[in-house]
Amino acid sequence: MLEFNCAKGRIADSLRFIAIEMKEFEDDYSSKSWKEYKEDRKLQKLMDRTVENIFTALIEICGTLLSRQGIAAESYSQILSECSKKLGFTEDEQAVFGKIAVQRNRLAHRYLNFRWQSINMFIKNKSLILSLLNKISEESKE
Repeated sequence: MLEFNCAKGRIADSLRFIAIEMKEFEDDYSSKSWKEYKEDRKLQKLMDRTVENIFTALIEICGTLLSRQGIAAESYSQILSECSKKLGFTEDEQAVFGKIAVQRNRLAHRYLNFRWQSINMFIKNKSLILSLLNKISEESKE
């Protein structure tokens, strides 16, 4: 049972971390324009890193949930898609979650032409991400 308790604590810690990062994004960066982003290298780094942290922690949480159920996944995309499927999201929503992993990789590996696209994807799908986090929170309480 120790393994289960560790996974539960890890999920709770990661959920808190994501909540802090999402609040920071909302407070500090959500109103920034492409022009502001493009012209301020420090702002780029802060926004990129905040969204990358959110996506990475989300992947970690979903991977932990799947491994608790004995489900293997071959990629970050598959982790997010499979986890969202297990939690009852539609096929279209599962596809969005799969694409989040691609955006995470673009930020982590600094693909210069796609970073703003990754930020926009986060902004456009924030409510969907929050829905997933709420379902994960409910699931981890059981």
